[in-house]
Amino acid sequence: MSKASPPVKFLPPWAYELGLLLALICRELLCSLIDLMKNCCRVSTSVSFKKASTSRKKSAPRSEGSEERTAERGMNILDLPQLTLDCILEKLSPKELVTVACVCRCLRDRCGSDHLWESHMRKKWGRLLGKAARREWESYAASRKHALGSATLVQHTKPKNWMGCLFSRSNSDADRRLSIVNNTSPADVTMSWYSALESGRRWLPAQIFNRENANVGFVLSCYDAELRYDRLSDTFYARYYPHGSKAVLEEEGVSWNRVRVPPVDISPHEIHASECLSELSPGDQIEVQWRRSQKFPFGWWYGVIGHLDSCDGGEQHCLCNLSDTIILQFKQYPPGSRWRRATVSRKNHEEGTGNETTGFYGGIRKLQCKDEICMWLRHWPEESS
Repeated sequence: MSKASPPVKFLPPWAYELGLLLALICRELLCSLIDLMKNCCRVSTSVSFKKASTSRKKSAPRSEGSEERTAERGMNILDLPQLTLDCILEKLSPKELVTVACVCRCLRDRCGSDHLWESHMRKKWGRLLGKAARREWESYAASRKHALGSATLVQHTKPKNWMGCLFSRSNSDADRRLSIVNNTSPADVTMSWYSALESGRRWLPAQIFNRENANVGFVLSCYDAELRYDRLSDTFYARYYPHGSKAVLEEEGVSWNRVRVPPVDISPHEIHASECLSELSPGDQIEVQWRRSQKFPFGWWYGVIGHLDSCDGGEQHCLCNLSDTIILQFKQYPPGSRWRRATVSRKNHEEGTGNETTGFYGGIRKLQCKDEICMWLRHWPEESS
């Protein structure tokens, strides 16, 4: 009979983990050794190059410039101090930043930082970035970061032991490279916003002066709309809010000088709470909400506070500011026009002022900023008296 084989002795679990740890340490030592050899080769090459360059200066002085240019070819822009590199990147235009970002991963991270793009955003889009636009983009940015975090957590589970922690740390660089390739980094939010506006991929809430290509029925008015930028013509494509059951009206070729940020953060169907009625006096320049029907959105119209019929217009004897009646004058319309003059109550002014014939008046804003007044007067019709 054959002799029975001895039983197989299994090693304890810690022995297998110790073997894996030794393999990991060996891999790290090998990588460090390779890096050390590369550095040594780079230093030796630099030293030999300097010796050769020094010996050639006596025999061939004309080749000094070419040798220095050859040495400079080995320099890397990433070797510059961080402050110096940031100063260089701040001088680049948006197009140049995008070009530099395509060079390598490190430059992509630097060129996409928010502090570089915030200045470009303020310079080109600052005059149109109202509270509504910022809220819309902040909501988009938050959803983007949330999607990034969810996508990252799905692929990772919590390690059960210390060996799993070591392997998860060693794979962090690979995960970071994958996130860069997939363009899901949340650090370039401002750059993405600028790109979305510049390329016309996103609409921007704003207001437009003299809508429908300065239609005579909208002289010195400003209506809410959504804008999309056309980079080729440097103009905007406008989409107005519908008037009742009418279809959405669209307009092309809207220039920069016809758009502005909404002065108050309200819906075009909401009434602005007037806070200046008690201080309005003849000669004050205003803008007032008006709409033809209660189903239509409000538009802002430029006007001037006028004198009462019982007042001779003299400054010394004028008591119009003490009266409850306020005269609204719209001098862009000719004398005798039903749209040239309107009256509202100082104490009991509300949206019900008006009717289906003359329209309905909403809130009133007193124009105190010279820039606002100049913006309105730039659109004054030439034929008006």
